[in-house]
Order: sequence, then C-alpha cells, then structure tokens
Amino acid sequence: MATVRQFSILVCIIVCAVIAGCTAKPYTVEPVTDFDVSRYAGVWYEIMRLDHRFERNLTNVTATYELLADGGLQVTNRGFNKKSCKWKTVTGKAAFQQGPDVGSLSVRFFWPFAAGYHVFELDRENYNWAVISGSNRRYLWILGREPSMPKALQQHLIRKARADGFATDKLVMVDQGPVTCG
Repeated sequence: MATVRQFSILVCIIVCAVIAGCTAKPYTVEPVTDFDVSRYAGVWYEIMRLDHRFERNLTNVTATYELLADGGLQVTNRGFNKKSCKWKTVTGKAAFQQGPDVGSLSVRFFWPFAAGYHVFELDRENYNWAVISGSNRRYLWILGREPSMPKALQQHLIRKARADGFATDKLVMVDQGPVTCG
C-alpha cells in the first residue's frame, strides 16, 4: 500500500510532467533563430488565430511585449468581448526556453501554469509580421504590427502554417474594426 509520501511524490511528478508538456512545441515547428527580442518588443495586432476558449468572442486583440530587466518579457494581451461589452486584459511573463536568440518562450499568466510560445515564421527584415505556435497544433496566431495585413501575405503565411500541419481551414479572422457591442 502506498504511503502518503509516495502518493505526494507521484502527484508532484504528474503535475511537473503536465506543466512541462504545456511549454513544448509541435514537432514540425522550428522556432526562429537570430531572434532579436528588442525588435520584437512593442504592440502586435492579432490578424488571425485558431479559436480557443480564452479568446473566444474577442475582437480588437493586441499583444504587447515589454522587455524586463531579467531578460524576459512582460506580456499583456488585450481584447474586446462583444457579448459582454467589456475589455479583457491579462498580463503575464515570458522567459526564453533556449536563450534570447531563439524565438521559443514559456509564457506564464497564472502560476504555476506556463504555455509554449514559439515564433516559427518572422519578417526578419522589419519585424512586421510573425506566426506563432503554442505547445501543440491547436494554437496558432498570425500577428502584424498593423491592424490589417495584405491578403497575399496572409495567404503566404497560411500556406506555411498548413505545411507545418496546422488546421488552417479553422483560422478565424480577428475583427480589428471599431469596437461595438452586441
């Protein structure tokens, strides 16, 4: 019969395994290298995403990244919920998983849970657009520095994401227009 100590150790191992798995990346995704966090910092507009419960019904979604003294990033996600007619904001902290020159981060909004954030396509010249994956293929974001993106560029990025196994037919366009309720 298992002792309380053995049970506690088992629970800790399971929790650690679950938490660690949340920061992994899909096997086809390779985070960008020569990543420049100072150029990545600032405001990004969510152009398209695979929908998920914590962003459902949100429009006008932005992500703001601010450099922290410890080398990490403060992450502030903000969006407007048309159904509740309220802004939703969440702030967290991101830390690099493989060093500051690799676009693979662990983002924590609620302790002790962290999520993977993997930049796998990036406008390396101007840092005007990026494609991000979560820990698995259910999470995908296409971000831009402006509220809209040329259609040809969108289609190009969608093709790249599809080649990496994402269900791009389920991408939703994020409304970045005037804020309205209803």
